[in-house]
Amino acid sequence: MPVARTVTPDGDVILLVSGESAAARAAAHAQDDDLTAVIEITDVAPVSVPHRIRGRAWLTGWLTQVRGAERAACAALLADRRPVGELLGMAGRPAWVMLRLEVGEISVDDLWGAEHVDPDDFAAAEPDPISAHEAELLQHLTSSHSDRIGELCGLLGSREADGMTATPLALDRLGLRVRFTGGATGSFDARFDFPEPVADICGLRRAMRTLFSAAGH
Repeated sequence: MPVARTVTPDGDVILLVSGESAAARAAAHAQDDDLTAVIEITDVAPVSVPHRIRGRAWLTGWLTQVRGAERAACAALLADRRPVGELLGMAGRPAWVMLRLEVGEISVDDLWGAEHVDPDDFAAAEPDPISAHEAELLQHLTSSHSDRIGELCGLLGSREADGMTATPLALDRLGLRVRFTGGATGSFDARFDFPEPVADICGLRRAMRTLFSAAGH
């Protein structure tokens, strides 16, 4: 597994791996020959719920080792995850190898369905501003505001959720997904959209207050 990864503006995936890893050895052995590779990503909910896997994604493409002048540019992209000096091997023999996956095909199977993603759309996509904080926020909602999460069942109309356990499952700039479990009708997920996309944590707090207020009336 890579110890860090990022995406270039062109949509290539940069991976920081151990120099002794199988991926690093394969890329070094291939030199300039085409080496096809698949990155499999598993998204696991950071809270305890049945069926915690929220989705999987597969990125297929061509793997090469980052060399020469490209190393500095790729190291800068990864600098927020590892010190630049360590990445470039300034302290001695490089401990890490940077690999580039030129993405040719992407498929996703998650809570929203299964589909293929165009590599150009992947390159143009912006990170969700909530993603870096999602795990911490979901755990906080679960431990400190479980009663408020349960009250959201009042927004479900005719759907019966009384007596069920409500656990926040996913959070992004567009809304909150909650998993209701333990009822006679079985478990189900419900999506609660925000009035408008949020741009930061302050906007998220306002959106959550609006959502809880609507559930309380």
